[in-house]
Amino acid sequence: MGVTLLASLAGIAAPVMLVTGAGYVWRWRGLPFDHDFVTRIVTRLGAPALVFVTLSKTQFALSDLGRMGGASLACLILFALIAAPCLRLAGLSQRVYLPSLVFPNIGNMGLPICLFAFGQRGLALAMIYFTVTTIGQFSFGPAIARGKVTLGGLFRAPFLYAAIVAVICAQIGFVGPKWLTDTLTMVGNVTIPLMLLGLGAALAEFRATNKARQTVLALSRIGMGVAGGAFIAWLFGMSGIERGVLIVQSSMPVAVFNYLFARMYGADPDEVAGLVLLSTLASYVTLPLIVAFAMS
Repeated sequence: MGVTLLASLAGIAAPVMLVTGAGYVWRWRGLPFDHDFVTRIVTRLGAPALVFVTLSKTQFALSDLGRMGGASLACLILFALIAAPCLRLAGLSQRVYLPSLVFPNIGNMGLPICLFAFGQRGLALAMIYFTVTTIGQFSFGPAIARGKVTLGGLFRAPFLYAAIVAVICAQIGFVGPKWLTDTLTMVGNVTIPLMLLGLGAALAEFRATNKARQTVLALSRIGMGVAGGAFIAWLFGMSGIERGVLIVQSSMPVAVFNYLFARMYGADPDEVAGLVLLSTLASYVTLPLIVAFAMS
């Protein structure tokens, strides 16, 4: 790998690491960080605004939207089909570990990496993956953690409605008033920095309790994501930015939301916290190689 490519990849990863590091140092110094407030702001206001603005400004053929959405869903299904029997063979709890292996951190890390690596079109494609995965995570993530499946979260997900309205507006060529677009853009722009700061603050609070097991599972999440994303991209005939975004999003570490749901429903949150911590640290090492592979 040449020096120029390494410098370019470092430039892509640096903003993510620096802002995450700022959040880590903030919390490490004992300064207050309200995770519940930030989560609500991001999930109910910032992210839906970012989804709407990004998708409404990007011209996609319906076939492209369907292919990316279908590939995103296929990745989640593939991860579940691989992880569930492996956990059963290893004698590990599905409630505790399955969400962490299925749902990657496509928001806090995936969106900014796709933006810096592939530009605005990459961000728009990443938003489709983000929307599909977040709906699945908020529907089935809590359901797995509490051992009871319900679909209520699907219809309470603001991302779903923001994405649908944005795609309709883009397809019919509707452009809202400038004041509304500027407002949504301003609100959406706070999303990625808040998510990265929140990730860093959360990492400062997490501890790894069983490093050997958690390291194996953390590396499995990343490795399965890379291989699975590449396979699904090939299966759906993807190339270029589409393929790159799918691989990057699929290979992200364990999502912080898995810890929040584990804590909420008593699914061994300390174990999940260790998975989030170790998989995120591992991703900082593997990220340049993953981005290089995704861009090849």
